[in-house]
Amino acid sequence: MDSDIEHRKRALRAELRERRHTMTAAERDAATAGFTENLQSIVLDLSARSISCYLSSPTEPNTRPFVNWAEARGIRVLFPVSRDDGLLDWTVGEEETEVQGISGAPEPQGELLGPIAINDVDLIIVPAAAIDQTGLRMGWGRGYFDKTLGSMEKCPPVYAVVYDNEYVDEVPREVHDQPVNGLVTPTRIVVF
Repeated sequence: MDSDIEHRKRALRAELRERRHTMTAAERDAATAGFTENLQSIVLDLSARSISCYLSSPTEPNTRPFVNWAEARGIRVLFPVSRDDGLLDWTVGEEETEVQGISGAPEPQGELLGPIAINDVDLIIVPAAAIDQTGLRMGWGRGYFDKTLGSMEKCPPVYAVVYDNEYVDEVPREVHDQPVNGLVTPTRIVVF
């Protein structure tokens, strides 16, 4: 990896992490309402019957109300489960319990369906640190979603969920970085 790109990514991630930590509860609640409404709109527009979505940690855009809405409507939701080899397994989380995964993110417990289960969804919703004007996604540095998206033969629409100030002009790019088809913020949906 180019050390300049690595340094720029590390600095941008630190800045974004700090912004997320300083948000008030009221700001988070307002953002959650916007995220939920916009994610619901995408699912309805795509007539998605099966989706994948991450479970949010406390500082991430809150996907839980959206996931609850989707499950209540009979939409199948696959959740990522990180593996030691850098790939993702998937589960529907039928046990309704969570653990902290090896990546530090919350993960539901349930039967593991293997990495190729993602190939059967109509929509993929991913976390991100930032998205730039071209749709390039910068994650948090572990590469789980880049590997998954880069290995898919036929990928459904992929939307990243970020706060408004995380939609930026440009993010540092490495060869393995994967773009997304759109982004969701509390106030808008952008399609690339």
